[in-house]
Amino acid sequence: MIVNHSAAQRRLTLALAATTLLAPTLAVAQGDASFPSRPITLVIPYAAGGPADTMARALAQPMSAFLGQTVIVDAKPGGAATIGTGAVARAKPDGYTLLLGTSAGHTVTPQMQKVPYDGVGDFAFIGVAAIQPNVLVVHPSIGVNSVADLVARAKQEPGKLNYASAGMGGATHLGAEAFLQRAGIQITHVPYGGAAPAIKDLLGGEVQMGMLNLGATKAFIEQGKLKALAYGAAKRSALLPDVPTLAEVGMAGAELPTWYTVAAPKGTPPAVMARLHAAMAHAQQDPAWQQLLGRIGGEAGALTPAETTAFVAADKAAMTKLLGALNLLDK
Repeated sequence: MIVNHSAAQRRLTLALAATTLLAPTLAVAQGDASFPSRPITLVIPYAAGGPADTMARALAQPMSAFLGQTVIVDAKPGGAATIGTGAVARAKPDGYTLLLGTSAGHTVTPQMQKVPYDGVGDFAFIGVAAIQPNVLVVHPSIGVNSVADLVARAKQEPGKLNYASAGMGGATHLGAEAFLQRAGIQITHVPYGGAAPAIKDLLGGEVQMGMLNLGATKAFIEQGKLKALAYGAAKRSALLPDVPTLAEVGMAGAELPTWYTVAAPKGTPPAVMARLHAAMAHAQQDPAWQQLLGRIGGEAGALTPAETTAFVAADKAAMTKLLGALNLLDK
């Protein structure tokens, strides 16, 4: 029986929403004013051109303006997000190497396989950037127009259809696996190094399905190049009002949004952490950032470093249950 991860995710989302009401201001402690004295690198553990890259660049510009130093976005894809995540865990804890991380590198892949870092304990979490629901999409060539059609097709041809994910262990992988288990069907997983290459092959018809970020798929849905079958949130998206939620089509429990946090290596000085948190709070007030969230259906986060650490720890507990239900925990 599948674990109802959506209930845990709703609790985390409510915590974000409640904190967001207390909008951050520049009156927050700004930390060490002498930091930074040189450029900062913001690592994304996925391929360039995908949702994480877009989000990182949107954060980097206003953070750069606040800090007075360039924030450079550096893509380090591969290893189910563990290459980039591990690189930041091993970096000097001085605030000059940061990570835009997701559940894959922090709370999921470290439980599915052995990695040379602790996904929670080896990081100092600065804040939650955003939570973004995923949408179940298919290539139009397979001729399905609803979740019921997809389930019927998969049962007729078990294992013949493929689905793309942005990598092992991420929300795009586990959300799809939760859906497959809930539906009682077999569709072969094809992992990629990020959403951009996954969508490229999905658009080309090399794979037929994906449970991918709304921000990465919205334009292609509108152009008719992808067909949206269900939305992975508690209610329908205003951006896709005609697309039912997973719960509406009988797949409650398969909702698994992608979250993005900004973190530094464990041991980063408190004054530097305060300065980085202030920069992130400033960036989240930026109109361009807020417009981006509106375009991709993302929910803003405004958690303190301590609240972000608790958020990630709670997600790890929820992921442990989900991975156990899917028989994906590393023994």
